[in-house]
Amino acid sequence: MTSRPLRVGVIGASAKRGWARNTHVPALLALPDYELAAVCTSHKDTAESSAKHFGVLESYHDHRLMLENADLDVVAVSVRVPFHYRLTMDALNAGKHVYTEWPLGSNLDEAIEMAELARVKNVSTMIGLQARVSPVFLRARELIDQGYVGKILSSRLTLINPGILSRTSTDIWQNDRSTGVNTFTISFAHPIDALCMCLGEFKEVSAILSTQVKKWQATDTGKEVDVNSPDNVMISGILESGAAVSVHVATIPWNGSGYQFEIYGTEGTLVLDSPAHAQMGGVNIRGSDSEKRKLEVIEVPDGLSSLPDSVRSGVVSNVAHMWKKFANNICDGVPVETDFELAVRLHRFLNVIERASDTGMRQTL
Repeated sequence: MTSRPLRVGVIGASAKRGWARNTHVPALLALPDYELAAVCTSHKDTAESSAKHFGVLESYHDHRLMLENADLDVVAVSVRVPFHYRLTMDALNAGKHVYTEWPLGSNLDEAIEMAELARVKNVSTMIGLQARVSPVFLRARELIDQGYVGKILSSRLTLINPGILSRTSTDIWQNDRSTGVNTFTISFAHPIDALCMCLGEFKEVSAILSTQVKKWQATDTGKEVDVNSPDNVMISGILESGAAVSVHVATIPWNGSGYQFEIYGTEGTLVLDSPAHAQMGGVNIRGSDSEKRKLEVIEVPDGLSSLPDSVRSGVVSNVAHMWKKFANNICDGVPVETDFELAVRLHRFLNVIERASDTGMRQTL
């Protein structure tokens, strides 16, 4: 157990925009387990202005200098996925505990290398699959384990969100599937991971990955690019428990219906829904057992959340839960589900789904 807060350096902590600004930084500033000791961005001016904005003494525009000069226990990698591998490997080689956003790598091979190096260095890791620490999903899993729905027979998950036609030139690079950032690896992977957390792993799966919008136009420059990233993902399969599951995740131009996760069992039903991405919070849970005729709101006990009030709600909440669990792991050796080993398993599952789509054949896991 450390006698002082863990010192963290965040790579990608721009005060202007980005995931780190809205989640990692406020979470770290709110939790007594941590001290935000350094920030790193790709340019000197933005690094200095971000450090000033967040009240941090040390700023860097070269992560290697941060790793060499800053007294850090933990490094957070919150940048574009194509840079995850190099930055994470450098942090691991420096002997730091590392929190990297999902996807861990642009592909399975990169993820395997990072997980293997973490084992060699004997450091703790965290992957940004934050739905696994969401009090709502923890409550759903708890109810399932307690027999609320009985034996699970089937489940249906849909996530339909808008946005495919509105890309700026800074984001249009996501047109290329090889970057590892698209509807399949992000919008699909997060909810399918939460589904597996609640219901268990797949035994077999069939899949269709489809690119319906084959050209994007940058809204700020008018440049048009070809697209090979999938924007529709449909799978059906059987879980290890024998339950039948169907999933459809899509990014569409306008007015998506959001997230809905339905679980049907011999004794009851659970439904989780949200207007947007489930891993970002704002998920409601309703249920009915064999004695109820309609779905009713299920409250989430306060005991599933132990965060300061400033980070108990909104998009920062689940990330703050991740950091809390990471501190418990680093300081006290408390195991976590959400490490690089989980990331590798999810990367492997995505590869199986791609193979099912490419071959048109059901795959056994």
